[in-house]
Amino acid sequence: MYARREYCINCHLCEVYCVAAHSKSRDVWKAFKREGLRGTHRVRVEERWPESLPVQCRHCDEPQCVQGCISGAMVKDPETGIVYCQEDKCVGCWTCVVSCPFGAVRPGYRDGRPIALKCDLCRALPEPACVAHCPNRALVYEGRKLKI
Repeated sequence: MYARREYCINCHLCEVYCVAAHSKSRDVWKAFKREGLRGTHRVRVEERWPESLPVQCRHCDEPQCVQGCISGAMVKDPETGIVYCQEDKCVGCWTCVVSCPFGAVRPGYRDGRPIALKCDLCRALPEPACVAHCPNRALVYEGRKLKI
């Protein structure tokens, strides 16, 4: 996945649909109003007027967030190359946050527990939610196997 900053219109819909995709209900309204998941997006829009740019995980060949994770919660899938956080193992130490050279891992909370938030390319969906709902197609996902 990559961003075309010249097409980003700073609408933040990538963030909104990211929250919904990682919610229990998978519904935008319920995720924000009932589940209280505001601020749990895994992609974020950096604003530098007049341009804006979505920032998300690059799923590195040798991810420093995985190497720095003390609990083994941050892993890289050997088949797909997707780097993701196993939230049930995350202890919220934020080592992965400071290890990421791209600022793509953020501290967050789920059900009152600290967890690392980062793009997992919506592993359960055929296409990442941020890409599917970007109105200007600023985010592009090439569904090919990543290099390991």
